[in-house]
Amino acid sequence: MAKSHKSNRSLLKRINITGTGKITKRRNHQNHFNAKESGNQTRGKKGFKAVPTGIVKSMRALLPNARTVK
Repeated sequence: MAKSHKSNRSLLKRINITGTGKITKRRNHQNHFNAKESGNQTRGKKGFKAVPTGIVKSMRALLPNARTVK
């Protein structure tokens, strides 16, 4: 029986893999200390954004069993 590689669980908790195989992550600086910011800044930090293409290859190496589009 072939040994399967483990996915990095801490990375999986921080990212989302979309149905088309793209990797997205939460935007920076949106956890706390948001009361002093303007509404535009607060709304701009909501949601997810795509991971830069330079990092995607190294992330995929840490996630051998994650969903991928072929």
